[in-house]
Formats: sequence, C-alpha cells, structure tokens
Amino acid sequence: MSELVGGVVKDFMHRYLEVVPQDTTVAAAAERMGVKRIGCLLVESDDPTRGPLGILTEMDLVRKVLATGLDPTITMVDRVMVSPIVTIPGDRSMLDASHVMETNHVRHLCVVETGEIVGIMSVRDLVRSFVDVESGPICDLDKVYRPLSILMATALATIPSDASLLATAQLMREKRIGSLLTTEAGETVGIVTERDLVWKALASNRHAGSMHVSAVMSSPLLSIDVNRTIRDASKVMAEQGVRHLTVRENGKIVGVLSVRDLVKMVSVRDRPRFLGQT
Repeated sequence: MSELVGGVVKDFMHRYLEVVPQDTTVAAAAERMGVKRIGCLLVESDDPTRGPLGILTEMDLVRKVLATGLDPTITMVDRVMVSPIVTIPGDRSMLDASHVMETNHVRHLCVVETGEIVGIMSVRDLVRSFVDVESGPICDLDKVYRPLSILMATALATIPSDASLLATAQLMREKRIGSLLTTEAGETVGIVTERDLVWKALASNRHAGSMHVSAVMSSPLLSIDVNRTIRDASKVMAEQGVRHLTVRENGKIVGVLSVRDLVKMVSVRDRPRFLGQT
C-alpha cells in the first residue's frame, strides 16, 4: 500500500486556526464553537512569545465539564484543555495521520511546519481523503459484501429522551462514545451527540441537571441501508454535516456508523506498513 494513498496532510488540513486566551470561560468557548460550527479551539498563553498551550474539543467539554457538573461560566479553558498538543508534520501521509489519531485516541491533530502550528486536521478530513481516492483501504473494503455491517457498532447505546443532559454526558464518558440513541416508550426516536450537548446546551449556558435530552437531540434519525457502500455513507455524512449514521436492515436499526469507525478500520488495515517504517 502506497504511503501517499489518500494524499498528504497539508493538502487536507484547515489553515484557519480558531484560538482563545487561556482565561476564556468554558461557556464562552462553547459558544464560539457553536457560532463557528467547529469542533475544537486552540488555547493560547498569556505570554505572546509562546505558542498554543493546548487544544479544547467537544469531547473535553462533555467529559470534563458537563459530566462532572463544573460550572461553565467560571471554569476556564486551561483547566480542561488537552496539553501537550498532538501534532503531525504537513508532509506526512494521511495514512500516518490515521495512526497518530488512533494511537493517541484523538479526533484532531495540529499540523506543524518548521516547528510552528499552521493548520488543523480532523477525523472528518481523514475520511474525506480516503473516500476521494480511486484506490486504497476504503475503496478495497467497498468490494466486500455489505462493508457497513463490518464497520458499524452493533451494541446500541441508548438513553431515554427525558433523561437529563448531566446523565447523558456521564453515560457518554462512561462508555467512551460520542453519541447515544434516544428512546421514548421503547422506540428509538433520535440521536444525541457530543456536538448537540456543546452547541445546543453548553453554549447557551443551560443547566445540564434539569434540561432533558429531548431539547437537544436530533430527530428524525438519519439512516442508511446496510447494503449501501462506504462512499454512500461518507457522502450522506458530509452533505448533512454529521459524524454518525444509523444503519438499517429491512427497516430495523442494526447498528451505528461513525467517521471514527472508518478511520479505525483504515489504521488497522495499514498497521503492518506503519510499524515497518517506525
């Protein structure tokens, strides 16, 4: 497998960096994410001679703030950010980027050139790069019978729509997942994601203990048939601006597919090459 399958990092990274001071409140940071429709922010030091101190993601806000009951109006971002920042050179392959993400359990990488951060690479950028190429791991898997059935998570994590956002964030943290299917009277009615919790609740400074999932969940569900291709699934996610899809067979939900699942598959299939060069 060629190292350049999927291209190189600098071709797919985002060069515009959203940065906030280290004394920014979590509530203000969440609002910034919602307004800009992004999933992470860089945190800068009070010292202008230093580079970014860390990175703040939706996952950090859900697991470290909402799930623990911290007050977002007085909690500063430097308390919950990730530091040091995980980086990758811009001339490395997208396959290498998938391994760095999987190894460090992150969804964003900062791209460096000559020692400075010049861009951001997200898990969605990775999937786009692999889907766009004419050959490679995703293209190969599309030739397998029902590839979505191989990639999707079949253990469906659910939460009642009348559960609190606090309970929702705690369950996501416990299971180390970014979404939960929501139920009413035993029926699946929607999905709630980390992004929903951050953009629709935390950014508005709404109380997580008293607010219900039904106020922020996405409904109706976006679904794809289990017999469709990975390219089909990726296209739906990109067009709808989502990172999760429910997978149906004969109209019944049988799994959930996430962009993280796609990246993990790519990393696993390419691991022999990656280990051989390190």
